[in-house]
Amino acid sequence: MPDAPRIYLIDTSNFIFRAYHALPPFTAPDGTPTGAVYGFCAMIFRLLEEERPDYIAAVMDSVGPTFRKEIFPEYKANRPPTPEDLIPQFELVEQAVEGFGIAEVRLEGVEADDLIATYARLARAEGMQVTILSSDKDLMQLVGDGVRVLDTHKNREVGPAQVLEKFGVNPEQLGDYLALCGDKVDNVPGIPGVGAKTAAKLLTNFGDLETALASPDQVSGKKLKQNLVQYAEQARLSRQLVALKEDCEPPVNLADLRHDDLDAAALGELFRRLDFGRLQGKLGEPVDLPPAIDRSAYRTVLTAEELDEVVGLILAAGRCAVDVETTDLDPMKARLVGICLAWAPGEACYVPVGHDYLGCPDQLDVQLVLERLRPLLEDPDLPKYGQNFKYDWIVLAEAGLEVKGVTLDPMLASYVLDAARNSHGLDALARDHLNHEMITFSSVAGKGGSFSLVELDRATEYAAEDADVTLRLADQLGERLTADDEHERLLHEMEMPLWPVLARMERRGVHLDAARLMQMSREVEGQIADIEAEIRGQASWPVNINSPKQLQKLLFEELGLTPGRKTKTGYSTDSDTLADLALQHPIAGQIEEFRTLSKLKNTYIDTLPALIHPRTGRVHTSYNQAVAATGRLSSSDPNLQNIPIRTELGRQIRAAFSAPEGRVLLSADYSQVELRVLAHLSQDPTLLASFSEGEDVHRRTAAEVFGIAPEEVTSDQRRVAKAVNFGVIYGQSDWGLSRQLRIPRNTATEYIQNYFARYAGVQTFMERTIEEARETGVVRTLLGRSRPVPDIKSSRRNNRMYAERIVRNTPIQGTAADLMKLAMLRMEARLETEGMDAPMILTVHDELVFEVRPRDVEALGAMAVEEMSGVMKLDVPLKVDTGVGDNWAEAH
Repeated sequence: MPDAPRIYLIDTSNFIFRAYHALPPFTAPDGTPTGAVYGFCAMIFRLLEEERPDYIAAVMDSVGPTFRKEIFPEYKANRPPTPEDLIPQFELVEQAVEGFGIAEVRLEGVEADDLIATYARLARAEGMQVTILSSDKDLMQLVGDGVRVLDTHKNREVGPAQVLEKFGVNPEQLGDYLALCGDKVDNVPGIPGVGAKTAAKLLTNFGDLETALASPDQVSGKKLKQNLVQYAEQARLSRQLVALKEDCEPPVNLADLRHDDLDAAALGELFRRLDFGRLQGKLGEPVDLPPAIDRSAYRTVLTAEELDEVVGLILAAGRCAVDVETTDLDPMKARLVGICLAWAPGEACYVPVGHDYLGCPDQLDVQLVLERLRPLLEDPDLPKYGQNFKYDWIVLAEAGLEVKGVTLDPMLASYVLDAARNSHGLDALARDHLNHEMITFSSVAGKGGSFSLVELDRATEYAAEDADVTLRLADQLGERLTADDEHERLLHEMEMPLWPVLARMERRGVHLDAARLMQMSREVEGQIADIEAEIRGQASWPVNINSPKQLQKLLFEELGLTPGRKTKTGYSTDSDTLADLALQHPIAGQIEEFRTLSKLKNTYIDTLPALIHPRTGRVHTSYNQAVAATGRLSSSDPNLQNIPIRTELGRQIRAAFSAPEGRVLLSADYSQVELRVLAHLSQDPTLLASFSEGEDVHRRTAAEVFGIAPEEVTSDQRRVAKAVNFGVIYGQSDWGLSRQLRIPRNTATEYIQNYFARYAGVQTFMERTIEEARETGVVRTLLGRSRPVPDIKSSRRNNRMYAERIVRNTPIQGTAADLMKLAMLRMEARLETEGMDAPMILTVHDELVFEVRPRDVEALGAMAVEEMSGVMKLDVPLKVDTGVGDNWAEAH
């Protein structure tokens, strides 16, 4: 019946719980949980767009007891309580249902399943095609001619064939099946000892429940015969509980379920309130929120007189926000296209200097603009604001102007105030703090377009807005920081002074031996080819080693290895699995080596030479200051954090980072800084003693865990102890430790238990920190850097356990990160004070690298040890190791 009207019956509770468990715990700007609401709305949009229903109903459960509770009070007694963060979302879902123009159907004392069954019967009587949206197996009893179920859990259609495949019975037998084997979720008792396979077999043999109950002598197995007799009435009760009541009084007439259209205004208001920007776009209205900022006063500066007038306005205002528009995201390659300035809310301008589209008006010469702005921008006493200003500073510095007096960067202020935010970008901050949706780059320049080709009117609106929003955010976030002494101090004494240090490091770059890497590429390519030939030699067909599907076929079908974890696309072939398989066949180790070599070749060996700047001849990485919630710096283009230090190939890659002629590299590295921070925070006497006495802390831990004298510790035992030490810092579980060390899980559990028994102070510290986080909702470093942990009270066990791991490691990792930042500030200041020509060129993890003349090596080494070990007073000494070499590998 292709032209028959189509009705869609939504098991609303099932939809909500599906969305709740499928999505992260989103929150609205006011803190209201919204993950389930977002998921529910997204699924409804998909339903409307893909299925185009004629009739639709959102069927709700009764809030009171149902008839099933009357005949069996323990019905659904085992269900856990509704998660606290889900409760406020039910009302929001009902608002969304109303906005979508969907009829809400609920009947007191009746479950949603019974109402769905009733409407399905009524709809079929009217010749409608019925679709039930649910993953509830009870509703699959209704599947048949003209009725299907869309399983929202697995996003697939369920018809009679799928029911038979899943349960081994036909839809009309499913009620009997559930009565036999019971249902733990709903606390339907069934018959003890009858599982899914037995229930399906009984119904295949006897056809229905009553016949099976009447035929105990015809089944095999003494216990099964006994149970069919003993629990026959319990099975009949169970049959009543799972039976769907199809004759309910419909609270809404079938005809009134017709779906005409949604209420875009009501939904738009709800989505704006909940910050569902993407869903707004589906309403046929712009994703943008209504502009909260008037752009009408923005001006384009095309003459020297206009520029002088702007300078005067800025001097009168006594402050300004600065932003640049360029041709490239890499500040070392970017060409300056224009400068944006704002001096009061709504008062901003754009000074174009590099637009080159056909018909573009005459613009001021870039050098004239820089010279007119130099006194303003290089004045350290005139407060300036800049978003992610490290980028702008480098661009302007490369153009010959060094901006001074930047007092606040909204990105860094946001990072200090809430390090766990998903984004500290200007668009996100404007949306959250100013209720303003900014003009997007792609809307003015197109995807991948150049800003130099954007017409000046549109460019001005976009660019001046950047400066205006930056200024407004600086005011608002600055006001918040004024009321928060700890975070204000962290911003102005650490993060703001640090970005110029990082900017100078990025501009300096590091010398790279490209010839060495090219030679290495040829050698590694040969190694990869040899391994590839060996692997293919063990296959009867030309296997593609980069194809997981083909690897699955080779390993598990052709070679017959025992598979491990199963994924949606078959059995896993990830690193952990290959490590297990290596015990069965050497090919697994060869595959892992092939992957490792290929990744290092593609990521570093072949990529690094292409990153050498044509003018400087050096590689200029970018340091990311507001990414890691712990406070750690990261780097990109290239990412220096992931170059392996303990493998031979990793060391060869590091060796390509070399000193230029007449210089050497000096590395200064904190020794076991995180464990030293842990000793200070936990005040564990054994850890304190180990570091104070200069012991090998991993050897001491091995002695404690294995109950032997330190001199008896083997290298393998020390390796285990080292893994346990760092596993404690990262909140590693016994399962994680067992995977890392390739040991049985119960052995890993024993190691961890022994550790905490010997280092009771560490366990007490961890427990105390978690308890404090539960009370305050945040975890802090020694210097007061805070990280919100809203999931610490989550009803979802996985979310809560993850939050507890964050709470355990953030004070340690975050304090170590703060130490490193202070060390960079102190070293930069000391080098400048003493006039030593030994620029800092790299920072990776707990290490600083300097380019130094050989005659200054001893003095620089002593300076690094003094400054870095003295950045913070801990109850154990901070130890700094130094090394020198012609390249990074030799120096560290």
